[in-house]
Amino acid sequence: MNANEGLGTVPDTAYGLNQAVWDGNMNTPASVELLGRAGVQMMRYPGGSYGDGYHWQTNTVSGGGWVAPGTDFDSFMGTTRAVGAQAMVIANYGSGTPEEAAEWVRYANVTKGYGVKYWEIGNEVYGNGHYGADWELDYHTSKSPTTYANNVVEYARAMKAVDPTVRIGVVLTLPNSWPDGSVASGDSKDWNHTVLPIVGPYVDFGVIHYYPNHTTAADVLQQTGLLPAELAQVRQQISRYAGDRGPSIGIAVTETQSNFQAATQPGALFTADVYFTALENGVFNVDYWDTRNGMPEDNITTAPDGATDYGDGGMLSSGNCNSHNVCEPPLNTPFPAYYAFQMLGEVAVPGDTLVRSGSDNPLLGVHAARNNDGNLSVELINRDPSAAYTVDLDYVGWAPSSETPTVHTYAAEGTSITTAQRGTAGTQVVPAYSIVTVKLTPSATNPVSRTLSAPGSPTVSNVTAHSAIIAWTPSTGGDVTRYGVFQQIGTNSVLLGESTSATFTAQNLVPGTSYTVNVLATDQKGYRSMPSTPVTFVTGTPQNSTCAVTYDVVSGWASGFVANLAITNTGPDPINGWTLAFSFPSSTESVSSSTWNGTYAADGQNVVVTPADGNTYLTPNGGNTVSTGFVGNQTGANPSPASFTLNGAVCTTTYS
Repeated sequence: MNANEGLGTVPDTAYGLNQAVWDGNMNTPASVELLGRAGVQMMRYPGGSYGDGYHWQTNTVSGGGWVAPGTDFDSFMGTTRAVGAQAMVIANYGSGTPEEAAEWVRYANVTKGYGVKYWEIGNEVYGNGHYGADWELDYHTSKSPTTYANNVVEYARAMKAVDPTVRIGVVLTLPNSWPDGSVASGDSKDWNHTVLPIVGPYVDFGVIHYYPNHTTAADVLQQTGLLPAELAQVRQQISRYAGDRGPSIGIAVTETQSNFQAATQPGALFTADVYFTALENGVFNVDYWDTRNGMPEDNITTAPDGATDYGDGGMLSSGNCNSHNVCEPPLNTPFPAYYAFQMLGEVAVPGDTLVRSGSDNPLLGVHAARNNDGNLSVELINRDPSAAYTVDLDYVGWAPSSETPTVHTYAAEGTSITTAQRGTAGTQVVPAYSIVTVKLTPSATNPVSRTLSAPGSPTVSNVTAHSAIIAWTPSTGGDVTRYGVFQQIGTNSVLLGESTSATFTAQNLVPGTSYTVNVLATDQKGYRSMPSTPVTFVTGTPQNSTCAVTYDVVSGWASGFVANLAITNTGPDPINGWTLAFSFPSSTESVSSSTWNGTYAADGQNVVVTPADGNTYLTPNGGNTVSTGFVGNQTGANPSPASFTLNGAVCTTTYS
């Protein structure tokens, strides 16, 4: 655990789940008690795809669909308030209008004073048939991403005219998930690259859904490792198209679950991992699907630990049976994911700071938080269904005391979280298929200030190929002697430099390189503050290079993409024989055997392209352009290379 590498504070919107109007138990006293005990902070309504058919004034759904009595908006808000949560509401896009949505805002925030801040415009609208699959209701004549984006602007204008404080969410796709990268007939770009340029000035957050598509528990539990790069790619897209508003546009994962054996321990392990993975990578809200979902007719399986999985996507049992006389546990029995959700609050509560952690065992997940009471919490997730692990804990920037830690454990298929004092700050045993949270107190010599606040969130400006200006709001609560600006490289921190003021100019940066940095203040005793939230930026490429490269991803699908490259010699001398080199930012992308107008050789993420078919000559001063390209493979994110070199020279790079 590197306590100097801050990953952001936990917001009061972090831990959410979905509610659906088909659930007749949504607003019962048992629900209030169970969800309150779990620590739910956000509740999403009226239930996934029902959001595109739901009419709030009549509590009905266009196109049919069961709406249970007592699930109207006011009843939902009563439960939300009783739980102590906030609401995330889906405004009806598929069969509604901007006017209907605006009246809902008026009723919620003006008439009733509920203060509903977060509103999504539709649910999974890309599933309206435009790309083939058509599970999502959409009565609009045109179902294109352009039509959706233009309508989102109208929704945002109408809703903010009623209450300017509401935050509007737009449906986006996630890399490595259908239909991201797909370009439908009549479109020139895929969903995100079409929607974001239109809605950028008007929306406040992007909405993604995350369901791993795998058929073994072992595979599912490894998928969260791909999520950071996928979220980073969405963030890059937002930054590209939203301009100065980019940093203020959030990302919410308003539906997620393991999508395989969710009602047994694999669902719990996934839940423990996905919430913190998303929050560590800049997401402000994660909502589990669903509170109750019911058991399907089939799809009953046996989890790796021998437990029966009923195929139920809910956190609580619906208590139903199928026609084969197989029955779930009684109504409201918590499934394992419930306890994983409950454990989140043992690790971090709103205001605590998530910090960088890592493991050298792929079957052991780890997350950590610096708590506002001065303690450190470490969550350990054992993905191995048969073996316990003895774990050695190491710390950077924080020194634990010799006290025996308090340890919270959720064992495989358990019915509660147990608490005991055991192990040491340096060694813990994590049982098979379990979730363990270790609560650590600081030593008397811990080099951390108890009064100095974290520096404010850094901003970056004047980014060039070799430099960037980083600024932040000063720390309070003590006398600051200096600020340190640290680059995060895995769990290692590299000091870029120090400053006695709240600004720093980073020099000698590498062109076309991604940097993630955070700031710490140091007081007169040499004690450091809590770390700031991180900021990520990418250095540019030279504007006056002797070469230029345009990189264009023209189409894509869940497992691949097509990229074209245009290479130009902008220097004064001809080039007869060239070598183009670049690196993929993510290990989840590679060049396939399908290439054209070039010979591609790869060594890991590093790619070298040489001429083919006689296209060896590049005339000076931009006299000609050589075009080449490839079909890429992807098993996760596929961010574009940040820079290219031609015969060793870093080229001016553009993206189309």
